[in-house]
Amino acid sequence: MSDQPFTARHDHIFLGENHDRNARRTWFVIALTASMMVVEIVAGSIYGSMALVADGWHMSTHAAAMLISALAYLYARKHARNPRFTFGTGKLGDLAAFASAVVLALVALLIGWESFLRFYSPVHINFTQAIMVACIGLGVNLVSAWLLRDDHSHHHGHDHHHDHDHHHPHPHGGHEGGKDNNLRAAYLHVLADALTSVLAIAALLLGSFYGWLWLDPAMGVVGALVIARWSWGLVRDAGRVLIDYVPESEDLPDEI
Repeated sequence: MSDQPFTARHDHIFLGENHDRNARRTWFVIALTASMMVVEIVAGSIYGSMALVADGWHMSTHAAAMLISALAYLYARKHARNPRFTFGTGKLGDLAAFASAVVLALVALLIGWESFLRFYSPVHINFTQAIMVACIGLGVNLVSAWLLRDDHSHHHGHDHHHDHDHHHPHPHGGHEGGKDNNLRAAYLHVLADALTSVLAIAALLLGSFYGWLWLDPAMGVVGALVIARWSWGLVRDAGRVLIDYVPESEDLPDEI
């Protein structure tokens, strides 16, 4: 008797109505990112571009973080009907997003540190080859963003979260404001990759024209600061969901 209501209330216990499609896209983006990661790290080391190496290592950590998102989709599906998940498996996505955000913050710290070191120990940069590889990396990032764009902009299709407002104060899978923070995490990692690629290209172009070798690590610092801010936003939003925080703009529920 109790099994049926549980199933009915949790039709969204996967991480959104487009769960399978988003999971497939996430795995594909991981493959693209991992491939480009190897190319950029090797090329950046050979051609002497810190911005390119930073972008490559950035991609490596993003691939690992997106793997967390992909595994969250897999785990949520596997345990979708497990009665021990009292409120469904939706919060697995937010837990994965929180972990990915922490990784993103560590990436920002690493890039910033390596860039500061490069200020004091500049190296010769082979600009032509480095620019070419960075442009390819940006292309991969744009393709990845295109694959995830609809899901991000439509908050992963959680239009039905209102069905649960009378059961629990938290949006049951924890999607504050209808957001799927798991896919949002993957999307932010792609955006961060694109940002570092753009900054690397700008630094390399200006460096090749004006000989401004300092601009390469300077762009690394700028990228680190922006990525750190994105990371904080995701930590904040996913964390609020995990602790069932009710935003000040919403009324507190009468019962839990």
